[in-house]
Amino acid sequence: MQAIQSLVESILPLDRAKMDAAARHVDNLVKPLGSLGRLEALAIQLNGMPGITDLHHLQKEIIVMCADHGVFNEGVAASPKEVTMIQARNMQQGLTGVCVLAKSSNTSVLPVDIGIDCDPIPDLLSLKLARGCGNIAAGSAMNYKQCEQLLLTSAQLVQQRVAQGISVFGVGELGIANTTPASAIVSVLTGSDPHEVVGIGANLPQDRLKHKEDVIRQAISVNQPDPNDAIDVLAKVGGFDLAGMTGVILGAAACGVPVVLDGFLSYASALAACQIAPLARDYCIPSHFSAEKGAARALQYLNLKPYLYLDLRLGEGSGAAMAMSIISAACAMYCDMGLLTDSGFDLPPSSEKEI
Repeated sequence: MQAIQSLVESILPLDRAKMDAAARHVDNLVKPLGSLGRLEALAIQLNGMPGITDLHHLQKEIIVMCADHGVFNEGVAASPKEVTMIQARNMQQGLTGVCVLAKSSNTSVLPVDIGIDCDPIPDLLSLKLARGCGNIAAGSAMNYKQCEQLLLTSAQLVQQRVAQGISVFGVGELGIANTTPASAIVSVLTGSDPHEVVGIGANLPQDRLKHKEDVIRQAISVNQPDPNDAIDVLAKVGGFDLAGMTGVILGAAACGVPVVLDGFLSYASALAACQIAPLARDYCIPSHFSAEKGAARALQYLNLKPYLYLDLRLGEGSGAAMAMSIISAACAMYCDMGLLTDSGFDLPPSSEKEI
């Protein structure tokens, strides 16, 4: 736990002086005051992050945590478990949704085997602890020390990627049945009944939704996760991919760089990360409002407002990939727009910000 505490303590608050200076710069751009709305706030937020020294040409990458889940055996998913392995291979070839969307915004995708139930996949980065986590309906997904290990190794991966030039991270996941543990995490950490947060995931038939709720209730009853200890919650009712994404969020915050959340799965990990390290929230950029049922509840507790409302529920990091273009737009606005003071506007001080 000492190593986790050191990671948490390395997360700095945003630099308010730099943000104030950035706000003054944004107000002096050639546009009506506040006319680019949340794009302006995003540029100011980025300027306050200690790991960002210049908004020009930020390198972006989405880390996709891939793992299988023992709770699959409870009949909570419509797709076969092998899809996790198949899609991981497709991701290596750039064929999945997140890959093609990320390419459109010059964002790289890094898939990670953090617990796929298969033999090692050639050339796929591995942080694997085991071939799938435990069945949360019958016991814990992993033990506490394993969860800590995944948090640290995932955070260390981010630190390595920062050293190699990445400045903006996104989180994504692959894992058939993983909306079940994600719903369990959201249920526990927000104090919500499973009925309020459980959705259909990857097209689970509506007539099986009640069964999925019952499995989550059973998992919570069997494991008794401590809602005041997010690591305990991740270990008991989470999964390897969810712990990995939590580690990426903590690692990005510790490096002082932004992390773009994807959808419902990443909200669950963000809830855990922000309980472990409340300052991590300032580094989280919510991409889209997931169509999954529990999205609103999770975002309410995180107090985050997504940028995109497109009824997405693919996962993989696909929403984060689309939001990378918004980050690029905020940076372009900040770096490349002309200034009122340099653009021939000879206005009196009282109206210098009106065009």
